[in-house]
Amino acid sequence: MLRHTLHRQALCALLLVALVAGGCAAPGQTRNEKRQYIDNTERQVLSELYRLKPDLRADVASAPGYAVFSNININLLLASASSGYGVAVDRRSGARTYMKMHELGVGLGFGVKDFRALFLFESPEVMRRFVDSGWSFGGHADAAAKAQDKGAAVAAEVVLDGMRVYQLTESGIALQATLKGTKFSRDPELN
Repeated sequence: MLRHTLHRQALCALLLVALVAGGCAAPGQTRNEKRQYIDNTERQVLSELYRLKPDLRADVASAPGYAVFSNININLLLASASSGYGVAVDRRSGARTYMKMHELGVGLGFGVKDFRALFLFESPEVMRRFVDSGWSFGGHADAAAKAQDKGAAVAAEVVLDGMRVYQLTESGIALQATLKGTKFSRDPELN
């Protein structure tokens, strides 16, 4: 009986988190407004990362491509979910691919985390695979707490398979240890 109750509570928490996080899309009424919002977010994220890690500017300039995502993650007891948007930029051709991000997970935690991420691709093939397939699975554990809105925190993580990820946390409190599945995909509405 206890096992059945725990399963039902976990399912309810997962559904609640998915409903809350599922509504996060780029603001705007029209396709152009949404694209402009994503473009502005990209510029803001790069500017903030360059301020915090000045040497990153040269890495972005020399990379074959990069992607910037904005994401809100909600972790409620046994479930976590996040939803976001972003753009992948091919540095050689200048092509821009607008994308969506969705993530669901299970694990112990509580909190809301609003973060921005920069993906640096080490080869055109890695970027193409990310844009075309976009799946990323992985275990994730972090603890971040910010009591005031002063400054920002940046964490760098080397990701295998030809990508480096830099995460910029702007606000929120998160304490979580989760196993997540993340899906990055083209946004058919914006491309």
